[in-house]
Amino acid sequence: MWDPEVTELPVFAPEAAPGEPLPLFTAWFAEAVAAGEREPHTMTLATADEEGLPDARIVMLHGADADGWSFATHATSRKGHQLAARPYASLTFYWPVHGRQIRVRGPVSAAPAREAQADLHARSTGALAAALTGRQSEVLGSLEELARVSQSAWEAAQEDPTAESPTWTLYHLHPDEVEFFQGDERRRHVRLSYRRDGAGWAKVLLWP
Repeated sequence: MWDPEVTELPVFAPEAAPGEPLPLFTAWFAEAVAAGEREPHTMTLATADEEGLPDARIVMLHGADADGWSFATHATSRKGHQLAARPYASLTFYWPVHGRQIRVRGPVSAAPAREAQADLHARSTGALAAALTGRQSEVLGSLEELARVSQSAWEAAQEDPTAESPTWTLYHLHPDEVEFFQGDERRRHVRLSYRRDGAGWAKVLLWP
């Protein structure tokens, strides 16, 4: 399942885990970065549409702090519409360099518009150009149309790095449950689940 030449499976002692999930997530993220994990900030975002049917895609983590786990997209995109209809989602991180997986799920809220624009302007020119292009999830007539509109957006982003994209939205997922999975070569995988318990967290082990 894991190639020992490229994967190191650390020992995970759940009894020593902190009382809440964010410090452990931060530690595992830092360890993934130090181990050379490629793009550790990428994650699977799963939502449900108006009929309750599941949908998933890869997005980027924009931060994890007291506000929750954050990501951004257009409110008019497919996932934006789904979150408006059903403001609940799950995130999955997979870091094969350590055989680790983290699952986060809970209700989602939209940050104030000023925070979304600040988040956008802290990113690259390309990210701003893509946001200014808009139309995410709409039907595209041709690649030539995409090239034309994208070029115009790039020029606008370069001319005005503070240009705003009205539909760009920063979302915060407020976790109800966070699960940490540590792979084991003998398949004795360790699964530690943090679950909301009033104002705090309860920790339970799960069978692999």
